[in-house]
Amino acid sequence: MLFFNQKGWVRRIYGLMLTMTIALCGTAAYSASKTVLVLGDSLSAEYGLARGTGWVALLDQRLKQKKIDATVINASISGETTSGGKARLASLLSKNHPDVVIIELGGNDALRGLALGASETNFRDMIAMSKTAKAKVLLVGMQIPPNYGREYTEKFFSIYAKLARESKVELVPFLLEGVADKPELFQADRIHMTAQAHPRILDNVWSHLQPLLSR
Repeated sequence: MLFFNQKGWVRRIYGLMLTMTIALCGTAAYSASKTVLVLGDSLSAEYGLARGTGWVALLDQRLKQKKIDATVINASISGETTSGGKARLASLLSKNHPDVVIIELGGNDALRGLALGASETNFRDMIAMSKTAKAKVLLVGMQIPPNYGREYTEKFFSIYAKLARESKVELVPFLLEGVADKPELFQADRIHMTAQAHPRILDNVWSHLQPLLSR
């Protein structure tokens, strides 16, 4: 006769099933197809760059490399302000039904010296519109040169953290972290970054975007 430890076999089978379940859950975290909408200005619209070298294009490549089923829609326009982004957002949400909205705006507001209260209201409205459309929001922080005055530059920069905290959305503290202090990574206009800077810019975004894609 063939004898075996029944309890031992039960434990083995249970352990195997648990291992398989954990493995499947890990791969399924990204299994549902997602849409990422990037609403930005020239820093996201590849201003002065060869097509396919900006951080948004690099994001699309990284998603493919990591086998994450996601479509990236770049709705960025050079010179865009928070007012312009807000005016376009409703149509973009209706058309694309994004799972994640990346808002990379505000720099042009500050460079033009626009009222910070108006910019803050526009940001708040864009976040609310995205949430109403059931999209997660990634707000991207920006800084401007100190020659605009310490009070203005500090108040502008503080808007992003304030809104992220109040609205409970994910925040990239500063899009150009690690590149803004390197003159060799600027184009001739001293405002826009070269293609060499964009892999680092993507890294700044990626660490905050990835968790939103896996939830």
